[in-house]
Amino acid sequence: MRSVETVLFLVVLATIVATFARRLKVPAPSLLVVAGVIIGLLPGVPQIQITPEMVSLIVLPPLLFAAGEELPWRDLRSVWRPVSALAVGLVLATAFAVAFVAVWLTALPWSMALILGTVLASTDPVAVTALGRRLALPSRVQTLVQAESLFNDATSLLVFRVAVTIAVAGGAVSFEHTATEFVILAGGGTLIGFLVAGGVILIRRRTEDPVLESIISLVTPYAAYVLAESFEGSGVTAVVVASVVIGTQTNRLTNAHIRLQLTAVYETVIFILESVVFGLIGLELPTLIKNMSGEDVNWPLQALAIVATLVLIRVLWVFPLSAVLQRRRGIARPTWHVPAVISWAGARGVVPLAAALSIPLVTDAGAALPHRDLVVLLTTAVIVASLVIQGFTLEPLVRRAGIAASPDDVRGKDLRARMLIAKAGLDHLELISEAEAAPDYLVAQLRNSWQRRIERLEDGPVHEENTSYQQLRRDLIAVEVLELTRLYETGTIDEGTRRRVQRQLDLEDAGLGDEH
Repeated sequence: MRSVETVLFLVVLATIVATFARRLKVPAPSLLVVAGVIIGLLPGVPQIQITPEMVSLIVLPPLLFAAGEELPWRDLRSVWRPVSALAVGLVLATAFAVAFVAVWLTALPWSMALILGTVLASTDPVAVTALGRRLALPSRVQTLVQAESLFNDATSLLVFRVAVTIAVAGGAVSFEHTATEFVILAGGGTLIGFLVAGGVILIRRRTEDPVLESIISLVTPYAAYVLAESFEGSGVTAVVVASVVIGTQTNRLTNAHIRLQLTAVYETVIFILESVVFGLIGLELPTLIKNMSGEDVNWPLQALAIVATLVLIRVLWVFPLSAVLQRRRGIARPTWHVPAVISWAGARGVVPLAAALSIPLVTDAGAALPHRDLVVLLTTAVIVASLVIQGFTLEPLVRRAGIAASPDDVRGKDLRARMLIAKAGLDHLELISEAEAAPDYLVAQLRNSWQRRIERLEDGPVHEENTSYQQLRRDLIAVEVLELTRLYETGTIDEGTRRRVQRQLDLEDAGLGDEH
């Protein structure tokens, strides 16, 4: 199956899977991985092999950038201590724990077992964001999990490169070499991330064309990643830093029209890329199994043991850390609800896969790197198991813990915010009226409109009159759409006019909120 055909097939498959995922109320990435494995096991399906460039260069940067842009800076500052403990301490503990289990259960030597441990040490921001997108977690918990998954990559990549050096060169690595590697990776990636973010902000402040804004936004993560890797820095760190910095300035860089278009463009791109990468993870597993047939038949049990190790180490690290933080906040009896969700939200995904695929094929002496295929197989199997097991059970755990906001609570918060900003607008209108800065008839017209808006918000989202009002507005917009179509078909208006007016009607319809 050729590359283009594979991508198109995965997009079609993801569309079907996403439809069923919404009906079944399960995460689409987890269901897509399962569908990929099933299809890959069917007879006659060509073998799928993922190249390192496909994941690390094409797929990873925009997915990381989208996850970083969603990270709220205010909440990030409030959780930096636990994030640091998880992004550094837990990564190191996980890497060595997995390496120990791999040496004990598999044929891997210590050097290759350490590579496997470092590959699987960090949680994946793409998987975590995709799995948590449907869950209304408290903002602090969501920020902590997402920030940890974004910032633990520098640590894991550092230890990964050290482990690869040991396995390839067959020698020890000095402290000076390790320190230099860290400075180049973390420091270089951070610096380039800030430089790219600064340059993009300067350009976007002078750009008001939606098409150019979309192109700049799509190119930014690739520019940060490629520049950082060119200077031996961490491309992942550069993308994350650039995304977080730009995310804090988004509302100042764009207007409402551009934000609507950027959101639509990025949602489409992210859907396609997630479809491709999660589908490929599922499709590749049967290929790796066939390539390993007869060499190590116990790999499924080994993969499950590694999954159990990842979960156990995370639980043993998160619960004591949570207890300490809760006691510092004056909570005498620490609760289990938040640490349980954080412990179970450590899914693996795209970043570990990219690291595994980047393992060199040969040693410095030119010989084939032993057991590389087993490391890649175990990594892929752990990713699949993680996405399936944790993906399908995370939402029930969140409901059992009772920490997620209900749909009514979410709507209530939205209504309160809309009420406050509507009243602020009405107060400003009164100031304009007192200063006689606008004609009285315009002020009266806007005052009536804003007062009706506040009255509708006070009625609530499920009030019968409010629902009837929304339906009546939609009926009127539908009539206008039909008339707009008639005017175009009779030649009264041209295509450009029809498209511009249609967009205005679409925006008005979207402003009424969800139909259900």
